[in-house]
Amino acid sequence: MNILSGIDVTAGALNAQKTRLDIVAQNIANAQTTRGPDGLPYQRKTVSFETELLRNTKAGGASLQSVHVGKISPDTTPGARVYDPSHPDAQKDGFVNMPNVNMAFEMVDLMSASRAYEANLSVVKNSRQMALKAMEIGK
Repeated sequence: MNILSGIDVTAGALNAQKTRLDIVAQNIANAQTTRGPDGLPYQRKTVSFETELLRNTKAGGASLQSVHVGKISPDTTPGARVYDPSHPDAQKDGFVNMPNVNMAFEMVDLMSASRAYEANLSVVKNSRQMALKAMEIGK
């Protein structure tokens, strides 16, 4: 019997939120990248989560659901066009295609992911503390 089964579930959620934080950081870092390796402006990336069923095969206990990253996909909305004829990536008409990264959206996503990470970390700490208190009962 795994006394800390909640930690198995929470570990998946922590990994998923870490990936989400990494993608948000990547979006913020490339908010001004007008030319990537493919020659196009950077496209914002988004993370989709999926649930997965964790089966307890040894004890035949109840199955648990955890979260993992389903896919990381590019946001296909077009970026802004800015008139800047002196920019090295300016087109013949003087406009530059900018990345579709909106800093307000990224900051909201960053705060949301950070709060979810902290909440999952609290679950781990409380599960550990409950397990320690349960072991003290038998003493």
